[in-house]
Amino acid sequence: MQFIDRAEIEVEAGKGGDGIVAFRREKYVPAGGPAGGNGGKGGSVILLAEENLQTLLDFKYNRLFKGEDGKRGGPKNMTGASGSDRIIKVPCGTMVYDALTEELIGDLVEPGETLCIAKGGKGGLGNRHFLSNSNRAPEHALPGLEGERKSLLLELKLLAEVGIIGLPNAGKSTLISALSAAKPKIADYPFTTLIPNLGVVRKPTGDGTVFADIPGLIEGASMGAGLGHEFLRHIERTRLLLHLIDITDIDPVENYRTIQNELEAYGHDLAAKPQLLALNKVDAVDLESEEMQELIKEFKAIFPGEVFLISAVARVGLDELMGVIWEMLERLEVAA
Repeated sequence: MQFIDRAEIEVEAGKGGDGIVAFRREKYVPAGGPAGGNGGKGGSVILLAEENLQTLLDFKYNRLFKGEDGKRGGPKNMTGASGSDRIIKVPCGTMVYDALTEELIGDLVEPGETLCIAKGGKGGLGNRHFLSNSNRAPEHALPGLEGERKSLLLELKLLAEVGIIGLPNAGKSTLISALSAAKPKIADYPFTTLIPNLGVVRKPTGDGTVFADIPGLIEGASMGAGLGHEFLRHIERTRLLLHLIDITDIDPVENYRTIQNELEAYGHDLAAKPQLLALNKVDAVDLESEEMQELIKEFKAIFPGEVFLISAVARVGLDELMGVIWEMLERLEVAA
């Protein structure tokens, strides 16, 4: 499935139905008077947050959405039928902006949440509404009003409790596949992950928590380099960041600093989010060696929290790491 997290669409609510001019013409009603019905209301355009959607792919080719026009009024004071609303399903986490003013219109987070983004036009009045003492036989009615039209920008920010970040090939996809039922593409070259992968990880209580494997960031990602710039926004909604470092790389400490610098440069308080640090691929090195001991000591000196030694492939150290993740999420929930 192709991952699309930004889309521009045009929405047009339905036009209200016209009111009509009509008079009662019945055998035993000699002075029936005006009986033109009102037009029906135009259909609105409504966004609906859908839990099972994870991309804005549906809007890549279909960009115009219209509500149904209201029907014109009828004789005998009959009001025209209202037009049907146009319901547009979007993923949870979709932010809606006015494309012209860049003003935030709404943020759809919870499943089933709705947002009316274009109201249907009001139906026109029939001639019965213009009856007065001075005008006993009005011969005019009002047309229906046009529905609202808007150009919108949809921006998806994934909803995940934990965001897994790190340089390409740090083992993020392997970790999320080890912790959940997600099956991301995994290979021994950078940028294997071209889209964020979501995985539901079960707590000991049985509840599910969403983890997001954010595509590899590189130096300059906050300025548009590499793939990371496209996906940094998805970290904004996470409550906890898990920074994954490949301990077998040439300079793991510099890799750590690179990612931290990008979080700082991007802003939006990303660098201030609670973090855990995990040194991955410990199964491929001798942890007792002097070099590894010095490396671990250096990480403990620059990282304020606990440093975890794990292997996503060999599933080493994952239980301890997950135990701390659950504790931190619980504390964050209580603090909120």
